[in-house]
Amino acid sequence: MPKKSHIQTTVNGQPVEFLCENRQSLLEVLRDELRLTGTKEGCNNGNCGACTVLMNGVPVNSCLVLGVEVEGAQIATIEGIADESHLHPIQQCFLEDAALQCGICTPGFIVTAKALLDRNPRPSEQQIRFELANNLCRCTGYDKIVRAVQHAAERLAEQPA
Repeated sequence: MPKKSHIQTTVNGQPVEFLCENRQSLLEVLRDELRLTGTKEGCNNGNCGACTVLMNGVPVNSCLVLGVEVEGAQIATIEGIADESHLHPIQQCFLEDAALQCGICTPGFIVTAKALLDRNPRPSEQQIRFELANNLCRCTGYDKIVRAVQHAAERLAEQPA
């Protein structure tokens, strides 16, 4: 029987504990142990960005991070982006600007865009495209996604501080 490690971390602002095998990815832990299925598995080798989550505020491919590596970390998934009653402006703009189709890549794009806008509230189109370059979409195309991020940046700038 494989050895399991006891991990204590914070996911979407809530303290959590889980047991995981040393070989289990964070993606597997999120989906199978914590039942947070918003984070999607695309390629499972770090090339598509569908599984992107924030680890201590930095976007990471959760398929490449081991569950045991998140001990004490702050993890944010797509489920933690919205508040209890409202979508985050990035999520709302993805809907309004038709920046999604099948939805497999959408959580990764939204989480990555949130990290960008947290660091740089007024990114240029070039900066947006650069930051999103590790996320692949096979349906929508990138122009709508870039426009949605620009729209979200504008909306966030209008909000009172």
